[in-house]
Amino acid sequence: MANPLPTPPAPRNQPDDMVWIPGGRFTMGSDHHYPEEAPAHPVSVDGFWIDPHPVTNAQFQTFVEATGYRTIAERPVDPSAYPGIDPDMLAPASAVFTPPPHPVDLSDPYQWWSYVPGADWQHPGGPGTSLHDRLDHPVTHVTWPDALAYAQWADKQIPTEAEWEYAARGDLPDSEFAWGDDLNPGGRYLANTWQGEFPHENLQLDGYDRTSPVGAFPANDYGLYDMIGNVWEWTSDWYADHRRLATNMPTCCGTPRPRVNPPGGEEAASVEPGQHQLRIPRKVMKGGSHLCAPNYCRRYRPAARLPQPIDTSTCHLGFRCIVRPTA
Repeated sequence: MANPLPTPPAPRNQPDDMVWIPGGRFTMGSDHHYPEEAPAHPVSVDGFWIDPHPVTNAQFQTFVEATGYRTIAERPVDPSAYPGIDPDMLAPASAVFTPPPHPVDLSDPYQWWSYVPGADWQHPGGPGTSLHDRLDHPVTHVTWPDALAYAQWADKQIPTEAEWEYAARGDLPDSEFAWGDDLNPGGRYLANTWQGEFPHENLQLDGYDRTSPVGAFPANDYGLYDMIGNVWEWTSDWYADHRRLATNMPTCCGTPRPRVNPPGGEEAASVEPGQHQLRIPRKVMKGGSHLCAPNYCRRYRPAARLPQPIDTSTCHLGFRCIVRPTA
């Protein structure tokens, strides 16, 4: 008779709906796409529990009602923290996708991003918009401090980049996507991404214009929803070049050893090069969003990654939490 699978450890205050991810080894990153994903390198992570979907507006609302918390996008900007800032930028605001009516230069994101006063998690499109029919959508317009505040209140943590990517791969460590190597197997759309010519033409072949309800698309093999598309997700890692991190790996007989529970980069080094006045550190965000398109941003893959300033919130960035077993 086969031995039964070991029972996952039960961390303190473990919610019933979290999913256990057994620890293991995988190849992190990719050598076949964007430079920031390379080189692919071996990594090992311990087991952990993870939310089955991004934190929703309803869940975040419960947190706000219990604590009175106000997100960064709901607070006036402190001018002393941003020397030389345009006074028009001091009002509470957040970044909102505003599609242009025609093709534009894809090297200039300001062609489709607007800093909208009054945009926040309760008003995702700005003044006049609300959470009506969106309580089961991922919360957006949350900065890193906002995500961290929620996680601490919930007695959880934010995953590292390695933990997040390992979970997103869904027990398919060598696959291109969270479900295999075909973006649309059998013509099916398995994630909320962009169809058409970004940023002016959204064909909505997957059924959604902006965010979608969590669980609207199939889960991966671990039972996790929206690991790809819908919204980007914060991780706890300070952004660093994979090449630097992989170079620091110890080797044995010329074979790289897997980095075990790698912590990512360093805060001071995560600042965007050339930012001499506003030195805002950056975290890694993962998973892509509903704005990822074949003609612009093919980052709807587990290996994909981008840096995000910790003070910046947008309409396509959210988060999910994990719990690591206590010793």
